[in-house]
Amino acid sequence: MSAEAADREAATSSRPCTPPQTCWFEFLLEESLLEKHLRKPCPDPAPVQLIVQFLEQASKPSVNEQNQVQPPPDNKRNRILKLLALKVAAYLKWDLDILEKSLSVPVLNMLLNELLCISKVPPGTKHVDMDLATLPPTTAMAILLYNRWAIRTIVQSSFPVKQAKPGPPQLSVMNQMQQEKELTENILKVLKEQAADSILVLEAALKLNKDLYVHTMRTLDLLAMEPGMVNGETESSTAGLKVRTEEMQCQVCYDLGAAYFQQGSTNSAVYENAREKFFRTKELIAEIGSLSLHCTIDEKRLAGYCQACDVLVLSSDSTSQQLTPYSQVHICLRSGSYQEVIQIFIEDNLTLSLPVQFRQSVLRELFQKAQQGNEALDEICFKVCACNTVRDILEGRTISVQFNQLFLRPNKEKIDFLLEVCSRSINLEKASESLKGNMAAFLKNVCLGLEDLQYVFMISSHELFITLLKDEEQKLLVDQMRKRSPRVNLCIKPVTSFYDIPASASVNIGQLEHQLILSVDPWRIRQILIELHGMTSDRQFWTVSNKWEVPSVYSGVILGIKDNLTRDLVYILMAKGLHCSTVKDFSHAKQLFAACLELVTEFSPKLRQVMLNEMLLLDIHTHEAGTGQAGERPPSDLISRVRGYLEMRLPDIPLRQVIAEECVAFMLNWRENEYLTLQVPAFLLQSNPYVKLGQLLAATCKELPGPKESRRTAKDLWEVVVQICSVSSQHKRGNDGRVSLIKQRESTLGIMYRSELLSFIKKLREPLVLTIILSLFVKLHNVREDIVNDITAEHISIWPSSIPNLQSVDFEAVAITVKELVRYTLSINPNNHSWLIIQADIYFATNQYSAALHYYLQAGAVCSDFFNKAVPPDVYTDQVIKRMIKCCSLLNCHTQVAILCQFLREIDYKTAFKSLQEQNSHDAMDSYYDYIWDVTILEYLTYLHHKRGETDKRQIAIKAIGQTELNASNPEEVLQLAAQRRKKKFLQAMAKLYF
Repeated sequence: MSAEAADREAATSSRPCTPPQTCWFEFLLEESLLEKHLRKPCPDPAPVQLIVQFLEQASKPSVNEQNQVQPPPDNKRNRILKLLALKVAAYLKWDLDILEKSLSVPVLNMLLNELLCISKVPPGTKHVDMDLATLPPTTAMAILLYNRWAIRTIVQSSFPVKQAKPGPPQLSVMNQMQQEKELTENILKVLKEQAADSILVLEAALKLNKDLYVHTMRTLDLLAMEPGMVNGETESSTAGLKVRTEEMQCQVCYDLGAAYFQQGSTNSAVYENAREKFFRTKELIAEIGSLSLHCTIDEKRLAGYCQACDVLVLSSDSTSQQLTPYSQVHICLRSGSYQEVIQIFIEDNLTLSLPVQFRQSVLRELFQKAQQGNEALDEICFKVCACNTVRDILEGRTISVQFNQLFLRPNKEKIDFLLEVCSRSINLEKASESLKGNMAAFLKNVCLGLEDLQYVFMISSHELFITLLKDEEQKLLVDQMRKRSPRVNLCIKPVTSFYDIPASASVNIGQLEHQLILSVDPWRIRQILIELHGMTSDRQFWTVSNKWEVPSVYSGVILGIKDNLTRDLVYILMAKGLHCSTVKDFSHAKQLFAACLELVTEFSPKLRQVMLNEMLLLDIHTHEAGTGQAGERPPSDLISRVRGYLEMRLPDIPLRQVIAEECVAFMLNWRENEYLTLQVPAFLLQSNPYVKLGQLLAATCKELPGPKESRRTAKDLWEVVVQICSVSSQHKRGNDGRVSLIKQRESTLGIMYRSELLSFIKKLREPLVLTIILSLFVKLHNVREDIVNDITAEHISIWPSSIPNLQSVDFEAVAITVKELVRYTLSINPNNHSWLIIQADIYFATNQYSAALHYYLQAGAVCSDFFNKAVPPDVYTDQVIKRMIKCCSLLNCHTQVAILCQFLREIDYKTAFKSLQEQNSHDAMDSYYDYIWDVTILEYLTYLHHKRGETDKRQIAIKAIGQTELNASNPEEVLQLAAQRRKKKFLQAMAKLYF
C-alpha cells in the first residue's frame, strides 16, 4: 500500500476535531438547498464550517449488536455527505489559502483524500510513479492539489506557533486536544516521509504544457451518478473549471520555492533552488497579470523570500554578477567585519539603495549583541547610528532618540567621525538646495546642542560647515551661543570660524548646575557650590533639581541656616545621601553623610544628632543588604548604637519614624529578645509605640515554649492588635433627621494605625516572629461569627478565642491584612510549610479550589523532598486531607477523592464509594487505580464496573487487586511500604498536574 493510500485510510477512519453544533445539515442533503445556502451574502454556518460538519457526520463510527465500535459504514448517506463536503470546497474553487486557514490538518487531509478517491486516482499507486501528462485533467489536478497541500503543511509546521493560554485543567478537553495533536503529528509524519515524492510530482508538473481542469459542483454531481449516465464528460478536456498552465506553474513554483527555502536551514545549497523558483514565480506573475482566477500569491511575502535568497545565495561567477548591498552587509555581519558595514552604509547615503528599515534592523541586531556583553560593539553602534542619522537628515526625517542618547557624551573621536560621514554623504556639486539646507541645519543644531565650545570649534572650522553656512547664518549662530553663555565673549571676526573662543569659556552656570546634579563626590559638590555662589549671590541652588528631597522634619532646620552656601551644601549632601541609600548605593551614601556630619558638627548639635541617626539607619541597611543576608550577626557596636538610639532622650531633636521602626525590627530580626523584654527603659514603652510592640513580640517569643497559663504577654499583644484593627464609630444626623453610624477605617484608638503596623511587619525577617504575628491575625480572622471555613496556623492556640465587642473590629481590613502578610512571608521563605498551608486555607475559604490544591501539595512537597519521604502527619492533618478531598470533589476529580480518602487516619469509605459512583469525572479515572492500596475500595470498583458492563475498566481494577504486595496475609511492614509507595506516586502525579 502506498504512503498516500495508507494516509488516506487513516484519515478516513479518524474523526475531525471540531464537533457539530446542530443537526440542521440533514436539510442540506438536497443539492438545491445547499446551493441556495452558499449563495447567501453571509451564509451561517460559513462554507468551511459546512465541510467540517459534513465530514464529521460521515466519519462517525457505528456500533454493532454486540456493542462493538465499527468503522463508519460505506452507505449512501455517508457518500452523499462526503460529496456535499467536496461540493462546498469546489464552491470555494479549491483555494488552499482559505481551506488551510479555516480547517485543521486532519479535516483537510480527509477532504483531499476524498477528492483523490472521487477523481479516480488508482489506489495503491504512488503519485510519483504516475505520468501526469497521460491522466485526465481533473485527476492530474487532484494529485497536484494534494501534493501542493502536503509540502505547504510541512513548511507551515516548521514555523513557531504561539501556544494558547491553558484554562483550568479539564480532562475531557485535554484528552480531545491531545487526540487532535497526536492525529496531526501522525499525518505530518506520513507527509514528511513522502515529501521527496511530493516535490518530484510538482517538479514534473512544471513540465506540463497543457491546461488543467478542477472539479466544480456540476462535475462532482456527474461523478456521483451511475457510470452509464456520465457519458465520458468528466474525462474530456473541457469538463470542470479551467486552470491555465501559467497559473498552475506559478502556484507550484511558489510552493516549491517555500519548500526548498525551508530545507535550506539544514542544506544551504538548496537555497539556489529556492531562488530559482521564486524568481520564476515573479516572472509568471508578470505574465499572468490581474486576470488570474486561481493564482493567489502573497507578493509581499514573495518579495521577502527573494530578498532573503539574494542574501543567502552567493553567485559563483563574481565577474558576471556582483554582490548586492544586502549580500555584502549579511556577509560582513557573519564574519564580524563591522567596519566594512559602516563603509557600505556611508556609500549608501549617496546611492540611497538600502531601505531605511533594513538599516535600522542591522542597528538593532548590533545593539542586542552589545547588550549581551560585547562592549567592543558600543563604538560600532554609535558609528552605524550616525550613518543612519545622516541618511534620515538627507531625506528630511527627524533625528532619532538613539542618536541623541549615544551622542549624550560627545568626544573628539565622535565629532571627527560624524564630520567624516557628513562630508562623504553629500556631493556638493550635484546636491540639491534642499539637501544642502538639511545638512546645514543638522550641523547648526549639533553645535547648539554641544556644551563644550571646543567641540563647537571643531565643527565650525570644518570645510563642510564653512561651505554650507553663509556668513549671516554663522553670525546668527554666534549670537545664539552668546545668549546661552552670557559670560563668554564671542567676537565676530572676518574669518568664518570661532577662533576667538578660549578653552576656559566652557565653565558657566548651566554646566555647573548640570555637574552638581550628576556628582556624588562631596568635595566636588562643595567646589561647584563655591564657584556658583561666586558667580551669583541671589540663587538658591538647593532648588536646582526637584528630585532632591529631604524629610519635612529636617527641612525646616536646614533651611533655617543663615549662610546661603552652608544651607545649600547641607541640604544637597543630605538629599543625595538619602537617594543613594534608597537605590542601595551605600558607599556613596556613607561618603555624603560623613561629609555632612563633619560640616554640621561645627555649628549645630541638633543637625549633628540628625546625621548620626541617619548614619545609624544607613549602617543597618548596609548590614542587612550585605553580610546579614548570609546570616552573619551584626557587630556588637552596631547593636549598642541601636540601643543608644532607642534610649535617647534629647529634647527638640527631629526624629524620623522610619528609624525607630528599623531599629526595633533590627533587634527582633537578630533575636535581641532579652533586651526588648527586660532592659528597655519604662519611658520608651510609653513614648515609642514600636518599642512597645517589639517588647510584646519579644516576650511572646520568649514565653512560647512555656505552659499556656504563663502566656500573659500573648494576651497583651492580642489586645493591642485588636485595638489597632478596631474602628471608631461616630453618629451623624442627616438632613432627614435620621441618625446614621459612620465607621472610621483607620482607628485612632490603638498605639498606631493598621497601615503603620503592616509597614513595620514587612521589615521583619525572623521566622518565629512572623509566624506569631501571622497566627494572631489568622485567629482574629477566625473569630468572626460568619466564618464557614477556619484558617489554620501554627501556635494559634495561644490567643484568646473570643472578643467582647465583635462589632468594633474591622474584619474586612483583617482579611486583607492576612492576605498581605501571607504574601510577604512567602516572599521571605517560599518553603515554609505552615505558611503554605495558610495560603491554601485562604484559597479554600474563597472557593479557589485549584489554587488551594496547588498550595496544599506544595506544603507537602517542601517538607518531604517532593514526596520522596513521607509527609509529616502534623502537615497533612485530617483537616488538610479533608479539604483536599473537597477541592477534588468540587473540581469533579472523583477518582482523586477516593484515593485521598485512604490518607485519613480512618478511611472514609462512604465518601470514597459515593465519589466512585460519579460517572462525570474530569480526572484520569482508571489510570489512577494503580495508586489505590485499600483492597476494599478496589473490590468495590470491580463490582461497580461489572454492574455497568465496563469490562476493560473491571480488568484494570482486578489487575490492581492481584498485586502480591497488597495481599492481606502480608506482614504489616510490607503493607505499609506498599501504601507509602502509592502515596508517593499519587502525590507526585497530583503535583505535576497542579504545579
